[in-house]
Amino acid sequence: MLIDTHAHINMLENPELGIIEARKAGINEIIIPSASEDDFERILNLCRKFENVYALLGIHPEDCEKFNDNTAKKIIELSKDPKVKGIGEIGLDYHYTKENKEIQKRCFITQLEIAKMLDLPVVIHDREAHKDVFDILKEQKVKNVLLHCFSGSVEFMNQCLAEGYNIALGGVVTFKNAKEPKEVAKEIDITHLMLETDCPFLTPHPFRGLENSPKYIPFIAKEIAKLKNMPYDSIVLKTSENAKKFFRLEG
Repeated sequence: MLIDTHAHINMLENPELGIIEARKAGINEIIIPSASEDDFERILNLCRKFENVYALLGIHPEDCEKFNDNTAKKIIELSKDPKVKGIGEIGLDYHYTKENKEIQKRCFITQLEIAKMLDLPVVIHDREAHKDVFDILKEQKVKNVLLHCFSGSVEFMNQCLAEGYNIALGGVVTFKNAKEPKEVAKEIDITHLMLETDCPFLTPHPFRGLENSPKYIPFIAKEIAKLKNMPYDSIVLKTSENAKKFFRLEG
């Protein structure tokens, strides 16, 4: 029983095949995050078609300049669908530009307010913006937090865990030179860990160069089991329990 907590299935060359292949590989449940408003209906249609496939609704920081009151209203309205399990992916990204920091922050904070109003967990995108993301989450008193594709240090991880936040690790942890993600995997308290692919990006070793897919989650779980010196089945069981609790999944 494996759960991919962050898979952009709608971006795959063949989304439905991606879900079918995931089932064959033992991935029971898949969470599909949104990046833009254009994603919402496409993702929800996939979720309605397949059992145990769920949606997150949110605007990625790269799309923050398109965020407006109508977008916020649409997120609130569509979140009434029982297939919607959280708000995401939302956050800050300073990799390509820092010129629109304030716009990113406003978009982020508004979506955190929506999540609190709807009592939904949040899935956070944090790229080269650790301090600002952390400070905003604390200021907004957000509790149900998953930092997806965690890219921080062990020290930052410990800060996040002290606040009760959760961390998801993906294919990067299998990369040969991924020193920090491997250290985080070794040190993290398993009760705060979840698994993800972030497909179609960040395909794990030994499949780099191919389109990523939820079917590769077992390779991520095996690498984390090796790094933590824990049985593979224990990693699968605990990370799945964490995801079910966090997203309030049925069954």
